Amino acid sequence: MLKNVAAVLLDGVHPFELGVLCEVFGLDRSDDGLPVYDFAVVSAEGPALRTHVGGLTVSTPYGLDRLAQADLVAVPAGEEFVTRDYPPELLAALVAAVERGARVLSVCSGVFVLGAAGLLDGRRCSVHWRQAGELAVRCPRAVIQPDVLYVDDDPVITSAGTAAGIDACLHIVRKEQGPEVANKIARRMVVPPHRDGGQAQYVERPLPRSRCDTVGDVLAWMEQHLDQEVTVEQLAARAHMAPRTFARRFQQETGTTPYRWILRQRVLLAQELLEGTDQTTDAIAARTGFGTAAALRHQFVRALGTTPHAYRRTFRGPEAA
Repeated sequence: MLKNVAAVLLDGVHPFELGVLCEVFGLDRSDDGLPVYDFAVVSAEGPALRTHVGGLTVSTPYGLDRLAQADLVAVPAGEEFVTRDYPPELLAALVAAVERGARVLSVCSGVFVLGAAGLLDGRRCSVHWRQAGELAVRCPRAVIQPDVLYVDDDPVITSAGTAAGIDACLHIVRKEQGPEVANKIARRMVVPPHRDGGQAQYVERPLPRSRCDTVGDVLAWMEQHLDQEVTVEQLAARAHMAPRTFARRFQQETGTTPYRWILRQRVLLAQELLEGTDQTTDAIAARTGFGTAAALRHQFVRALGTTPHAYRRTFRGPEAA
């Protein structure tokens, strides 16, 4: 049973991510019949730590020995976590926590600390979509899932950027103490107990542009005619190439096939229209070349893990949806 929680901090800690842990596990909500956790903020680098915001510092009397009591050790994000080195004694303490049966949780870039301790080797994990490439370099044995909000590969739980830490914390509460407790905490925090979709809907992924002009003119034409059905043969004719030559050049210069390229562009255009216009899903489906609202929904869910309706509600509010 989850009773004892420790948030371990490094110099440059991000206050919001620390605040997420304090909000979920550090408040006394016994007046609502909710569990009270033995919560401690632990320093891995001295009694006073700076944050990355306006000269704010965090002081705590607890050192790494406090981690030996914790059922859950949480590591919030911090400044330059992608590139910095970590105290060997902290990494050893995290490994020891896992070995004795505790869970460890990272919020956003805190995942790099778990990676440095070797706790991601062979495990699935999540990370902020902007840092997925760096994590792959630093932790080549990790199985990175950059499209999700959090990953539970027990006893290691990792979450993506910032607010995804809330999702991961509530997941742990739900897993240990049931949905009723997690839902009550979420209501007190005025956040959803569970969010639809994953991190993919927040990712900015413009498609790579060609570095040469072999297919550049065709790409520009395709962008302007997303509502039209085209074949590789038709595109090749526009590029004055044989279809097989065109397909090979297209793959070399864009990193994908014509079908996948235009499909992704259609999804991107649908995102723009859902965010910036009041057009119906039927109108957007026609404008983006999907044809029907059902086809748009199918491809949208495949690409982003959420529906067009839920996406519009997320980015424009319930009134627009």
